[in-house]
Amino acid sequence: MEWIKRLKPGVHKYWLQLISGIMWTGVGFFLLFLAVGWIFTPAESASWKYWVPGCLLALAIYQFGFSKLAVKNGNRIETIPDERPCIFAFQEWKNYLIIIFMIGLGISLRKFTPIPKPLLGIIYLGIGGGIGLSSSVYYIYLWEKYRKK
Repeated sequence: MEWIKRLKPGVHKYWLQLISGIMWTGVGFFLLFLAVGWIFTPAESASWKYWVPGCLLALAIYQFGFSKLAVKNGNRIETIPDERPCIFAFQEWKNYLIIIFMIGLGISLRKFTPIPKPLLGIIYLGIGGGIGLSSSVYYIYLWEKYRKK
């Protein structure tokens, strides 16, 4: 059974926090990139009607949703009893199922929805901005914790 433990890609908890932050930043930028492409099209002259609500939605999602989730996830990482947990432990196992569902939903919305892309851009801007802003929770945590050392 010892050989199985050696196969586990274990990393220090610092790296789990950093991986979480990078993943959240990457997903946030990806969604923002899609939203900007849909909102700022040459055919759309009054793009402010879409990016203003999208930015407000992003702030609300950050404040009331994803930032709390990031804090909870960061605390969970720090309380993992193993000193070198598996690299995939940056998310709980059940969250991987949610992520798969959300990826499928996102692909469905992009490919098959009758919703106009600028309106869909509001949702993507809100979610992408909320996730991107919430990734700062991981970086701030790492900065505060590890600058003391």
